[in-house]
Amino acid sequence: MTAGNSGDDLLRSFVAQFNLDQLLYHPRATGEGVRIAVIDGGIDRRVIESRFAALADPIEPIEGAIFSASAPDPLPYLGEQSSPHGTAVADILLRLAPRAKLFSADVFGPSGASDVDTLVRAVRHAMDHWHCKIINLSLGISEDRLQPLPKRQKLLRLMEEAYYRDVLIFAAANNDHPVSKSYPSAFSLPLISVNKGAFSHPFGFAYHLSETIEFEAFAQSNFGPYGPEPATSWATPHLAGITAKLLSLRPSLKVFEIKTLLYWMTQLRDPSGIET
Repeated sequence: MTAGNSGDDLLRSFVAQFNLDQLLYHPRATGEGVRIAVIDGGIDRRVIESRFAALADPIEPIEGAIFSASAPDPLPYLGEQSSPHGTAVADILLRLAPRAKLFSADVFGPSGASDVDTLVRAVRHAMDHWHCKIINLSLGISEDRLQPLPKRQKLLRLMEEAYYRDVLIFAAANNDHPVSKSYPSAFSLPLISVNKGAFSHPFGFAYHLSETIEFEAFAQSNFGPYGPEPATSWATPHLAGITAKLLSLRPSLKVFEIKTLLYWMTQLRDPSGIET
């Protein structure tokens, strides 16, 4: 055995003593105090409230705004969705972290389309006005839509700014990754990029570097007809929700600390994503 391997075994055995996965089952790991922006197609507030009322688990009021390329200022959020996609994302987040506070940033609106500038305004609003710690992006922009180069640089600079402000951005990889890339997930370093993985439990996730995408997570939803189909859109809020649970135990964790913690949690797991 080489000295390097010996050191690695020592570190692994040291970390294993702390039983990191038990953090997810701590009674205070509820998402309490964590503000999450869902930048998507809006959230149907009434549907989410009724689903969690049926579980006897009331949630924090959902606030939000609508962002449009044709309007310089965000429009009022009336508790409605442009598509059920964002509502499914919200459902996943709250099932994992029911005490988190959600903010709906609808960047699609009635047109069903968005652009880089609208996405940038929504992310900035989530940081500057809602003071969100987590931003969930179960969406992506293809590389050809980031032309000319200044558009790509604008998006990258915003992701870097979020990193230095200790804001965790969870970005979904393309469902056909690595054949097709999407942004901002391909900017992996300043954010947490998420691919879909074959896990049997909602807490399932792993560090699996693949063409700049670092993590994969449980990728199904029990909301709507498309929920059972594995997708990066569902994997992303699963990992974001797990992180919200951790942040409710220590709200000041930085992006690199969360990445490190998630990495070490995966090193002690079996293929199902649950600790061995």
